[in-house]
Parts: sequence; C-alpha cells; structure tokens
Amino acid sequence: MKHPSSRTFFTYWDNKRGQAQAPDRSDIEPSDIRELLGDVFVLSADEAAGYPFRVAGTRLCALFGRDLKSAGFSALFLTEARQQIEDIISIVAADMLPAVAGISATSGHGVTTYLELLLLPFNARTHEPISLTGLLAPIGECRGALGDLSLTSWRYLHREEKILPRVVRKLSLGRGFMVYEGLR
Repeated sequence: MKHPSSRTFFTYWDNKRGQAQAPDRSDIEPSDIRELLGDVFVLSADEAAGYPFRVAGTRLCALFGRDLKSAGFSALFLTEARQQIEDIISIVAADMLPAVAGISATSGHGVTTYLELLLLPFNARTHEPISLTGLLAPIGECRGALGDLSLTSWRYLHREEKILPRVVRKLSLGRGFMVYEGLR
C-alpha cells in the first residue's frame, strides 16, 4: 500500500478482526478513525445495483463533485473496467479477502490523477445484508472533479500463515522396516 491513509485504515481493520477473517461492522468505531472518515466508504454487496454506497466520506464526494450516497460504485468506472471492479468487489465480499488497487482518472481539466483503493470485508452475519468498507484516496494533488475511473492494478491481501515445524517420529515395526510419522 502506498497511501498512508490506506495503511492506517488497514492496520485498524486488521486489529479489529483479530483472528477472525473480518471484523463485524459494529466493531468499527468512527471516532477511532476520525482523520480518515473523509476518504472512507461503505458499500452494499448488491451486484445488481452496482454495489451502491451506503456511506461516502466528504472528501470522496468532493473528488467526484457530487453526493455518492446510493450511487453505484461500479458506475464510477469506465464501461470496460466495470466487470473487473465488480469481480474484485464480489471476491472481497464473498471470500473475505481484502484488496488494494491502483486507480487512475482524468479530471475536468484534463489532468490525470492517480488514486489508491482499499477494499475491506465485514464479517457476514445471518439476516443482515452483506457490506464492505474501503478507502479511496488520491496520491498527490487532485484538481477538479474526477471523471470515470480506470483500474490500473490490483492484488488481494492474504494473511501470512505461520509454518509450524514438523515433528518426525521414527517407528520400528519389524526387522528392516522403518516408518517415519510426521506430526504437526
């Protein structure tokens, strides 16, 4: 992750999830991430509606020059990039894998702006709609409202697995016959 806000938000989210795959939505306390709220959003995992915004931070709305509440997230992207971003969002929501992506957009002044997108799942609960959170922040200065977004790169963030040393036990079961049993 390149943007300091992305790193801060991911660290907060990671601490809240503990050993779980993702934290519950109620675990995220807005006052804890006060300085990030302008760039933070919450999406409904409703593919048919284009993953609409439930919540969109003020800086995020300012980037697009309009209120984003209820607008489809994938509609912010160029037509040819929409299927890719929808696939990424569906994997984040269904498989509970965080993702980070590089985004580019051209402002009304013709200036290209680069942004970093962080997508983080919430723990799915029975009888509650599935949602996810994230952060979209420009890398560098942004002038004017942004146009359609383009996906430049992405990756999923897998949790590091601890490799336990194997314990090997030698068993003698007969003359000349040895069995090595591997235990964890």
